Amino acid sequence: MKKFIILILSLQFGFIFSQENQLEKAANKAKQYIAQGNELLVDQGNFSKAEGEYRKAIATYPENPTAKYNLANAYYGSEKYDEATLRYKEATKVADATKSEKHRAFHNQGNTFMEQKKYKEAIEAYKNALRNNPKDDETRYNLALAKKMLEQQEQQNDQNQDQKDQNQDQDQKEDQKEDQKDQKEGDDKEEKKGDDGENKDDQKDKGDQDNKEKDQGEDQKDEDGEPKDDQKDKGDQGEQDKNEQGEPKEQQPQRPQGQLSPQQVKSLLEAMNNEEKKVQDKINAKKTQGSKVKTEKDW
Repeated sequence: MKKFIILILSLQFGFIFSQENQLEKAANKAKQYIAQGNELLVDQGNFSKAEGEYRKAIATYPENPTAKYNLANAYYGSEKYDEATLRYKEATKVADATKSEKHRAFHNQGNTFMEQKKYKEAIEAYKNALRNNPKDDETRYNLALAKKMLEQQEQQNDQNQDQKDQNQDQDQKEDQKEDQKDQKEGDDKEEKKGDDGENKDDQKDKGDQDNKEKDQGEDQKDEDGEPKDDQKDKGDQGEQDKNEQGEPKEQQPQRPQGQLSPQQVKSLLEAMNNEEKKVQDKINAKKTQGSKVKTEKDW
């Protein structure tokens, strides 16, 4: 029984030793990848190959915060700020990371946020860096700068909002003016339309009158297009009313019905005078026949 227990313990210790040996090998291998990445990035400036070496180190030994931190620095130098922020965050969460390593990761993460003008996030990152190293003056300075930049940003945002509100108010006023102008133009068009309608009615009435007179003129013509007899007589009468020069004769004023004209009165008086003369002649003749002849008186 004791031998069995001793065998089990031996196996456990052997497994643990083997596991530790593998972790140690992985850690050493990751360090080699990190060193190669640093050489490619710093000495040769070859970001793409350096990125590959850092990724190999992370895959081989994820508990190494240096590989993630260096990869984040490589992204930061290439202005790939989103990737840099992600790797800095991973570096701070590594269990084996020391306070110094966490301080550096939070500090550089704050710098990444500053490049993106994310001042609130930068302030929080610098505070976390100071929690791990309160004596770092550079982090403290960056924290003060981030606060100042945040204040200016908020003031600028307020000014932009005020300007935006003013622009909106101005746009609303312009829209109201346009609406009033359109309404006025619409009213003017309606009024003009009404006037045109009245003018058209007047023209229509005039046209109807002209058509009526035209129809009357057509009615006064016969089938051959010649004036009818009564109209022709009227035309002849009109010709008689003209003098030899073709000018219209002076029209005699029309007399009331039943009243004699001066010519008729003159003729009537002459007839009456003639009749009276005849009667007087007869009377005188009779007197001559019945009277005695006077003789001369004797002296």
